[in-house]
Amino acid sequence: MVKRMLIMLVVVGLVLGGVFAYMDFNARMTKQFMTAQGEPPQTVSTLLAASEAWLPELQAVGNLRASQGVELSSEVAGIITHIYFQQGDAVKSGAPLLELRADEDKAKLAALTAAEAIAHSTYLRNLAQFNANAVSKQSLDNDKANLEVAKANVAAQRALIDKKIIRAPFDGQLGLRAVDVGQFLNPGAAIATLQNLDTVYVDFFLPQQDLAVLKIGQKVSIKADAFPKQDFSGTVSVISPKVDVATRNVLVRATLKNPGHKLLPGMYVSTHIVTGAAEHFVTLPRSAISFNPFGATVFIVEKDGKVQDKLIAKQTFVTTGETRGDQVAILAGVKEGDTVVTSGQIKLRHGSTVIINNSVQPSNDPAPKPIDQ
Repeated sequence: MVKRMLIMLVVVGLVLGGVFAYMDFNARMTKQFMTAQGEPPQTVSTLLAASEAWLPELQAVGNLRASQGVELSSEVAGIITHIYFQQGDAVKSGAPLLELRADEDKAKLAALTAAEAIAHSTYLRNLAQFNANAVSKQSLDNDKANLEVAKANVAAQRALIDKKIIRAPFDGQLGLRAVDVGQFLNPGAAIATLQNLDTVYVDFFLPQQDLAVLKIGQKVSIKADAFPKQDFSGTVSVISPKVDVATRNVLVRATLKNPGHKLLPGMYVSTHIVTGAAEHFVTLPRSAISFNPFGATVFIVEKDGKVQDKLIAKQTFVTTGETRGDQVAILAGVKEGDTVVTSGQIKLRHGSTVIINNSVQPSNDPAPKPIDQ
């Protein structure tokens, strides 16, 4: 019985040993086969690195304001009796726009004018008597003072009546009317906006390091999204004498003519200031560059020196410079004519085999626009 048991155990051991030996042999052969086959090639898109001429320029987003612009209001309170303008009118300086009721003020002016006339006649009569030594010098001086007070009262009342007529302080275009006839107008309440649109200002901020190349009189190119096909030009007119301590930016103002009054106060625009001669840079689309904590890298496709028609991707560090739209200037690491991977590099490692398919390319526009434009 024991002998049979031993024979059975030996047979089972041999069978199991054969099974495990076969499995180990199969695994080793599979690994050897896969190693011989190598890593499967990855499909990527590429482009040839090219050099482009870039004009050095300063860019910023600015806000438009009119050279002259106010919200019209009144210094005094009163009931509106007349409105002399239409909404959107172009008006000249001094044109009457609105009148407040001034009946009581005019009546008071008449009384003060009469008092002035009496004071004047009294002064003239006493002056004649003074010349005849009939009144004292003190009496004549009192009469002269009373006359001056009467004249001042008349002038003050006339100024008050003048304030009851609101006039345009300068040439410009009126906006929407905010008042109506019969309405009681409080001091400071808005009547309408008045903007002189012949000349407009563009205010924008630039970093303090740009002060070295920023000068009064430099040409400024301005683009507004409302007129994407039109460029407006102006000049730098003011550079703020101080830098904002919170942002380390300096406020700059450019002045430009506004024919046709296309540009309106409150619009935002993009500004471009050319600061020197053109420079040549090798440029790549943003999608070609991998930004990592240890640096920026790209993959350059080269032919494998060992296998004919085999392409491999080599990872290399690059030094990046200025960016414009989808493009990035490469200062070092890539030379003109290199074949650079533009998409699919997330699947690659240094030395990966690649297949090039350029049927779809990422955007490489230096001035991209939104899809709806």
